[in-house]
Amino acid sequence: MTQAEEARAGEGASTARIAYTAPPIDTSSVVQRLSRLDRFLPLWIFAAMAIGIALGRAFPGLGSALDRFQVAGVSVPIGIGLLWMMYPVLAKVRYESIGAHIADRKLLGTSLVLNWIIGPIVMFVLAWLLLPDLPHYRDGLVLIGLARCIAMVLIWNSLACGSAELAAVLVALNSVFQILTYSVLGWLFLTVVPHWLGADTTALHVSMWQIAKSVLLFLGLPLVAGYLTRRTLVASRGEVWYNDRFIPRVGPMALVGLLYTIVLMFAMQGTRILQLPMDVLRIAIPLVIYFFIMFGLAFTLSKKLGFSYAETASLSFTAAGNNFELAIAVAIATFGIASGEALAAVVGPLIEVPALIGLVYVSLWAGKRYFQTPVATG
Repeated sequence: MTQAEEARAGEGASTARIAYTAPPIDTSSVVQRLSRLDRFLPLWIFAAMAIGIALGRAFPGLGSALDRFQVAGVSVPIGIGLLWMMYPVLAKVRYESIGAHIADRKLLGTSLVLNWIIGPIVMFVLAWLLLPDLPHYRDGLVLIGLARCIAMVLIWNSLACGSAELAAVLVALNSVFQILTYSVLGWLFLTVVPHWLGADTTALHVSMWQIAKSVLLFLGLPLVAGYLTRRTLVASRGEVWYNDRFIPRVGPMALVGLLYTIVLMFAMQGTRILQLPMDVLRIAIPLVIYFFIMFGLAFTLSKKLGFSYAETASLSFTAAGNNFELAIAVAIATFGIASGEALAAVVGPLIEVPALIGLVYVSLWAGKRYFQTPVATG
C-alpha cells in the first residue's frame, strides 16, 4: 500500500475504495503511440476545411440546397453528420461500470465538482474576459465548456498511463450527466448569469427547451443507440469480441462523421472564415488557457486529496477534455450552421489535440516527479 493510500485509509471513510491500477509509466514518444488517425487529426480537420471552402466556391448555391430539407431546424445532411459522429463515441462507453464504482464518493465527487461546476465556470470567465466584443464566439466557447469529455479522453488517459477502469467510469458518468444537465446549464450560462452580471443579452434568444431539443436529438438518440448496441452485442458475442473486433471497426467512423460535418459547415461559411483569421486566433487563445488551467487544477487537487498517480491522471484528463462533437451539434441545431457559435465549436478540436498531447508529456513528467509509486495497488 502506498503512503497516499495509507493516509486515505486512516480517514475513516464509510466506504471501501476500489483500487485503480495503471501500467508502469511509459515515456516513449506519445505521438508515436497514437493511431495514425488520431496523430494527424488537426491535418484531417484542416483538409476538411479546405475541401469545404473549395466546394462552397465551386457551388455557390450549396448552402441554400443544404438548408432546403430540415428536421428540428437542422438541415438533414448536417443532422446525419452530427448523429454519425456521436454514435461510435457513445458505443465505446462502458455504461455498466458506473454501478460498480459509484460507492467511491470522494473520487467521483471530486470528478463531478471539477467537470460540472469548476469547468463551466472557468470557460465562462475566460470567454467573457477574452472575447467581450465577440458574443457569438463567446457563447460558442461556453457551449464547449459545458460539454464534458467522453470517449476521446480515453486516448489521452491511456497515453498518460492513467487508470483505464476509472476513466471508463468517469466517461460513462459524464455521458449520463450531459443528458440530465446540459440544457439547464446552457440556459443558465448563456442567459441567466450574463443577465445577473448586467450584460447585454438582447442579441441572444435561446431557451432551455431549444438546447434540450438539440441535446435529446444529437446526444440522447446516439446514447440510447450506443447503450443498446453495447448491451446487445456484449450479451450475444462477448465483451472481448465487442472491444477487440466491433469497436475498432466502428470507432473511426466518428472521425469520418466529424470531417463530413466540417466539410459541409465550411462549404456554407468558408469564405467568411477566410476573411476573419484573427477571429479564429482569438477563439484559440482562451481554449489553450482553459486546457492548461483545468489540467493543472485537477492534477494539483487530486494530488492534495491523496489520490494515486493513475487516479490523478484520469481525473485530470477528464476535467481538461471536452465533448466537441456535442458542442458542435448543439451550436448548429440551436444557432445555425453559419453561426459564430458553430465556428467556435469547430475550432475546438483543432486546439485540443496538440494541447492534450502536450499535457500527456506534462502528466508523465509530474508523475515521475511527485509520485514515488505511480501505480495504485490494492
